[in-house]
Amino acid sequence: MKGLSLTLALALAAPSQAYLRFGCATLSVQRLDPLVEPGAIPSAHVHQIVGGNGFNATMDPNEDVSKRATCTTCSFSEDFSNYWTAVLYFKARNGTYKRVPQYPNALLGNLKGGMTIYYLQESFNSNGNQKITAFKPGFRMTVGTPQSKDGTNPGLRYTCLQDVMTRFPETAEFPKQPCPAGIMAIHHFPACWDGKNLDSPNHQDHMYNTNQGGFVPAAACPASHPVRVPQVAYETMWDTRPFNNKADWPADGSQPFVWSYEDSVGYGTHGDYLFGWKGDALQRAMDSKPLLSNGIATQTVDQANKCSIQSTVNEDIDGWLTSLPGRSMDM
Repeated sequence: MKGLSLTLALALAAPSQAYLRFGCATLSVQRLDPLVEPGAIPSAHVHQIVGGNGFNATMDPNEDVSKRATCTTCSFSEDFSNYWTAVLYFKARNGTYKRVPQYPNALLGNLKGGMTIYYLQESFNSNGNQKITAFKPGFRMTVGTPQSKDGTNPGLRYTCLQDVMTRFPETAEFPKQPCPAGIMAIHHFPACWDGKNLDSPNHQDHMYNTNQGGFVPAAACPASHPVRVPQVAYETMWDTRPFNNKADWPADGSQPFVWSYEDSVGYGTHGDYLFGWKGDALQRAMDSKPLLSNGIATQTVDQANKCSIQSTVNEDIDGWLTSLPGRSMDM
């Protein structure tokens, strides 16, 4: 499938609804977080970032990122948004850490790591009958928090992959046994907006979460947040297969994977979203019925893989490490 359009690959398996499912290759892996720690170089923990090459430590909300970026790692070449999560590490029995690589989801060709991104109107089976309002330039949001001590958000889940097509069951915690095809981390964002604020101090209060888990339709929006926006979701395929030898796992038999902020349970999983579609491209997609209507431009896997940015943080994140990068800093 080398060189095949990412969008063509997904269209071969998708019904004729206007939801978007597409791959974004890895743009960068480094300690930057322009939403939670704007301007901090470095941020508290490592993130894996996909999307447009306008990404930097500040991401001025008054600037339209789609006008600054010149390429994107995503299959839709008009999508200069940025999507990012924490990074998964393996913690060996001897206490050292190794970054877990990512691999492409089903039907996405030879994509370089990255994530699968979804924008849904209602579900995979129906466009629904609601007006879906696309995000505006400057919009950003987060879901989840590293400090979370429970798994009550049904949109933040893990799947122990038996193969690349496995989707269930989902768990709120990391899988406790070796997974034959790795671990998929899932992030579903809220889809109800207050219609006024492009952001809020905690990056969440301008949104309201009616997500019910999986890709089922979100419940109705409340009067406080009446505007239905696309249901955004991430799937990240973490290739834990090289670390499945239980002789290397903790002596007590507990699972060995941790997020880059030292979360060994998984409740603190979180995702960041910064809108950057060009012009009215996303609104046209949400208004359309066929998946690829209204001239939404695409690019090949090879083109997506070529887009990248230089790291602004000079540190080892890939070798065998005695501590996680930045763990001496306050989160």
